[in-house]
Amino acid sequence: MKNVGLYFGTFNPIHIGHLIIANHLVENSDLDEIWMVVTPHNPFKKKNSLLENHHRLEMVYLATQEYDKIQPSDIEFKLPQPNYTINTLAHISEKYPDYTFSLIMGEDNLKSFHKWKNYEAILEDYHVYVYPRVSEGIVENQFSNHEKIHRIEAPIVQISSTMIRKAIKEGKNCKPLLSYQVWKYIDEMNFYKK
Repeated sequence: MKNVGLYFGTFNPIHIGHLIIANHLVENSDLDEIWMVVTPHNPFKKKNSLLENHHRLEMVYLATQEYDKIQPSDIEFKLPQPNYTINTLAHISEKYPDYTFSLIMGEDNLKSFHKWKNYEAILEDYHVYVYPRVSEGIVENQFSNHEKIHRIEAPIVQISSTMIRKAIKEGKNCKPLLSYQVWKYIDEMNFYKK
């Protein structure tokens, strides 16, 4: 049975930090693959800086095409909005019965995990892999010693999509923070410049 880690995000845009974490996890844990699940644009929250779903999915595709164990996923595009992780997990587990799925999240998300819809059900059926965030440090809470939560020693990368969008808008060179294909796509499409 294949063990797949689900790494959710808007990936607006996907950057080398995302790839470093995903690659580290798939190479240094019992995960066989990682699916980068692109979170859809919420129609109720108009954000000028959030690119359309298909553009963000295309960038994830471009960024991951050279990684055998990392792939893009548009699974949430087909689900009712708003997306709740528990619903996505139920849907994906039903669609791929021969796979085992686990969640991947940053330390900051673990802090608010108790506020997620049906978080208890998530922990009943799924493992959670948590990577560190420099600003957070180790979060001591009700999940500190939970058997389904695995803290991963991973490189701490202080790059954010917000920082990249801001740099592009200001005309700065942020090519080193993106895979070449993603940078090229953003440049050709004139994204984030306004």
